[in-house]
Amino acid sequence: MKGMQPTPPDTVERCQLLLEHWRSQLQLSPRDQGLLGGELQLLDRQLQRLQQRRLRIALFGRVGVGKSSLINALIRQPLLATDVAHGSTRHQQAVDWPVEIAGLTRVELVDTPGIDEIDAAGRARLASRVAMGADLVLLVVDSDLTRADLEALRTLLESGKPLQLVLNRSDRWPKQERAELLRSIRARLPVDLPITAAAAAPRSPQIQADGRVRSRITAPQVQDLQKQLCRQLENEATLLLAIQSLRQADRFQKACQELRLQQHRRTAQSLIGRYAAAKATGVAVNPVMALDMAGGMACDTALVLQLSRLYNLPMTPAAARLLLTRLSSHNALLGGVQLGLAALKQVLLLLVPVSGGGSLAPAAPVALAQAALAVHASRRTGRLVAQQLLRRRGGQPGALLRRLAERDPVVHHWLLRWPKALEQDLQPLLP
Repeated sequence: MKGMQPTPPDTVERCQLLLEHWRSQLQLSPRDQGLLGGELQLLDRQLQRLQQRRLRIALFGRVGVGKSSLINALIRQPLLATDVAHGSTRHQQAVDWPVEIAGLTRVELVDTPGIDEIDAAGRARLASRVAMGADLVLLVVDSDLTRADLEALRTLLESGKPLQLVLNRSDRWPKQERAELLRSIRARLPVDLPITAAAAAPRSPQIQADGRVRSRITAPQVQDLQKQLCRQLENEATLLLAIQSLRQADRFQKACQELRLQQHRRTAQSLIGRYAAAKATGVAVNPVMALDMAGGMACDTALVLQLSRLYNLPMTPAAARLLLTRLSSHNALLGGVQLGLAALKQVLLLLVPVSGGGSLAPAAPVALAQAALAVHASRRTGRLVAQQLLRRRGGQPGALLRRLAERDPVVHHWLLRWPKALEQDLQPLLP
């Protein structure tokens, strides 16, 4: 109708629009694209799944816990190979789950290799890789938690991945023993997580004609698991896609930061050293306090511009001065000491005619102290500028996620339920 205001986009649509804008503004050199090609491909696949509303659920766990059998039971078709010898899944395999979830066009179930045939470092890498490519992970166990289960669980939680536990082969325990086992598993979890009992290929005893007892496979008992998953997806499916996309983009942004810091660390150190020396010389020999301050600002501005070109993040002189102003609080104490030394030096120089040159002697060590402080301040400023330059480009996905959490109570509630991914420490790579 005429005069009606357009409906504002919902949270998921806002995430998609923000990410599309961020991706279009992402500037990568040919070298960056070559070194980060795999991560960029993963990111683009995730953004494509967000656009197409395709969600992936990965089943993860030890060899032989029945991940493939669970998928076959959920899709009601024996599409994935299972083997009593275990270990039949060697690579990730994805199949469509024929369920209708509002807001989604497709749900994929991903089978993954077993985690206990590789060492701890390999398990962590596999868990991280699975987490990056899935919107929800089911950690499948068939007993109480083992060391391998707990290690995988920690890695998945550290990635901030939505996670559920599935106790498969639950038909092996009587009802009371199964309840005690579930309590034991919950007691060993580092955080509270949903746990669902299932039996992908339950067996029941059958008496043969010769009187011997044999077991036979009966109908899968996965109704509770299916209900639990469908209930969560009905409430959160598109949100899971959006949050996973934001976190994937945030990981890629941090990988870019790390790469650029590694590539340009020595050059940045050299730049900072040259400008620090120039600034130190200027403030040491300059007798006028106002010129000290102006010269120092000019040196710092030139340093910011050079660093921005080095990191391929060009900016204007006005933007460089604005960045320095924002960083002034970090150097407030140093700035106050510099100002005090400059004032003291100027007073001592003004007193030269009165003191008959006697005030020149104390002015020299003051100038040297100024120079040393200028070097330290320039190096500190250079590190802070390098850090800020790599955070400011195009609005980081992590910042977008925090902003959405502040504005949207649903996103805020979701982030409270699932642990936040560990922050990457870039300090050792700063110049």
